[in-house]
Amino acid sequence: MPSPPSSHRPHRPPRRGERGAVGSVQMIVLMPLLIGLFLAAMQAALYYYGRSAAISIAQTGAAAAAAEHGTTADCQAAAATLQAAIGDAITDVHVSCQRTATRATTIVTGQALSVFPGWHNPVSQRAAAPVERPT
Repeated sequence: MPSPPSSHRPHRPPRRGERGAVGSVQMIVLMPLLIGLFLAAMQAALYYYGRSAAISIAQTGAAAAAAEHGTTADCQAAAATLQAAIGDAITDVHVSCQRTATRATTIVTGQALSVFPGWHNPVSQRAAAPVERPT
């Protein structure tokens, strides 16, 4: 029995230059996305770090002002001391202290650090404490 005529082209091995071309195209598309995702995660972490620093500064200031003989100057001093110890987790810090007969309140505002140039992350935290009074 004769063999049927061959209708396909002879097999030729792929060229060396074409190997892995699909993988490199995928990497060109995926790498910027992965880097962007990584930078966005870093930005979120820096924002929450700045927020945590701001609430710590506010709580320290409120506690100092709420002490039995505390003043707003004590609040400012305690907040400045903690801010210096924390470092640059939050920049452009403004501390506002208020003390009434029953409550001491501290508001801390500033900018969290940023991975992206020109991107501003405003942070504002508030802490309040009852004023200590001897009974």
